[in-house]
Amino acid sequence: MKIRNSATVVCIITMQLFMGHLLAQTKRNFMNEQHRPQIHFSPAAHWMNDPNGMVFYKGVYHLFFQHNPGASIWGPMHWGHATSKDLIHWQEQPIALYPDSLGTIFSGSAVADIHNTSGFGRDGKVPLVAIFTHHNDHLGAGRNDFQNQSIAYSLDEGKSWTKYSGNPVLKNPGIKDFRDPKVMWHEAGKKWVMTLATKDHITFYSSKNLKSWQKESEFGAAIGAHGGVWECPDLFSLPYQGKTIWVLLVSINPGGPNGGSATQYFTGNFDGKTFTPFETDTRWIDYGADNYAGITWSNTGSRKIFIGWMNNWQYANIVPTEQWRSANTIPRDLAIKKVGDHYYLASQPVKELSVIKEKTKVFENIAIGNYDLGKSIGSLNGAARIDIIANQSESFSFTLSNAAGEQVIAGYDKAINQYYIDRSKSGKIDFEKGFAAKHTAPRLSPKNITQLTLVIDDASIELFADDGLTVMTEIFFPNKPYDQMHIQSASNFLLKKIVYTELKSIWHK
Repeated sequence: MKIRNSATVVCIITMQLFMGHLLAQTKRNFMNEQHRPQIHFSPAAHWMNDPNGMVFYKGVYHLFFQHNPGASIWGPMHWGHATSKDLIHWQEQPIALYPDSLGTIFSGSAVADIHNTSGFGRDGKVPLVAIFTHHNDHLGAGRNDFQNQSIAYSLDEGKSWTKYSGNPVLKNPGIKDFRDPKVMWHEAGKKWVMTLATKDHITFYSSKNLKSWQKESEFGAAIGAHGGVWECPDLFSLPYQGKTIWVLLVSINPGGPNGGSATQYFTGNFDGKTFTPFETDTRWIDYGADNYAGITWSNTGSRKIFIGWMNNWQYANIVPTEQWRSANTIPRDLAIKKVGDHYYLASQPVKELSVIKEKTKVFENIAIGNYDLGKSIGSLNGAARIDIIANQSESFSFTLSNAAGEQVIAGYDKAINQYYIDRSKSGKIDFEKGFAAKHTAPRLSPKNITQLTLVIDDASIELFADDGLTVMTEIFFPNKPYDQMHIQSASNFLLKKIVYTELKSIWHK
């Protein structure tokens, strides 16, 4: 634009300053809303559910997500988009994928097509390829083929996307639930493998070019939990003492261990065509009520990083927030651990959480008959991480509370060998009859020690026990922020160590 006079220059600068101030004010407003997560990603406004299309490329983590940009309840699905260089600080980007004549944009995945198998690459640019479900609910009564798999590509590192003209690339065979493609590169077979939720089981497909797909095998119709529809699967491998262990994640709604939605997993072998589980018992990546539809980032090598939707379909549309609904869990590193002859999937907060670490205080050999942690560190004021180590396995509890008598309790019950989170008196609980409850999870470690990590935000607590063998995630909505912390035990035993770390808001760099 040609500048004609100094008055125009002043006008433009004034407008730029005003818009900058307005954007900064908007950011300040949304990050200070009641119950707004301070260390978890949440969209600035409106509805979010499943994480989608997670891919790491050129130092940037891309997080796409199911998004309704027009309201704070579930509606016409788009792919929202956020990026991060450290997995902790997120920058919300423009919407990536919009509904079109083939339908709204349901869940899926994204890959970096390094070898340009798709042919979408141009001038040496590596295409990022999104694989997603087109959901068309306007086909008319009696039709079951309204979910089909489509692709889109980006040649500018995820900033803009072009949908493939040959969509859909995998057509529905005539079943109601045919969705949520998670695609990975299978190096041994030199092919792409798609893990797809198909009604009450998983179907594996393969492709050389991301455009033409052939069926390989099915898994799970008579295995695992089947209290609800299967969806949002993920297949990946993890190393364990020189071995390769394959993991299959399957989200299910309803039918979770503590009601509503949850994500189960299987460990086993995968030969490029067929997944063979080691065992067929039901295991959960997170036993809490509020971790669903989680998957891992692609293109991260042997490191597998998981993130979930921190909510539950039992009450997701009616939780007491207005301008936005839902957040993601803390990103988690996944690993295989062996207990006896059994392989388990363990998860821990990513090491990058340390980038928002502020003050740390360490207390050793603490008798916890009724230990007021606040007297040692001051009132809780914002997010925190608390690591607790005990040289013995005895019952104890950790209580978050406020002056109004509202509280959330997390702990271990030795009598039944279970961890638990109790939010029955957590504040706003009357929006859904099943929200106020005590939820439990099994203790899997055979060791006579207890290791507990608690990650606390304004409206959530994440519990990682015994190096991540048992995990629980729960949301809550106190009328006033929790500012008091107590650790209690009838046994009055000694805790070896308590490490308290303040975490600064991700909205304040």
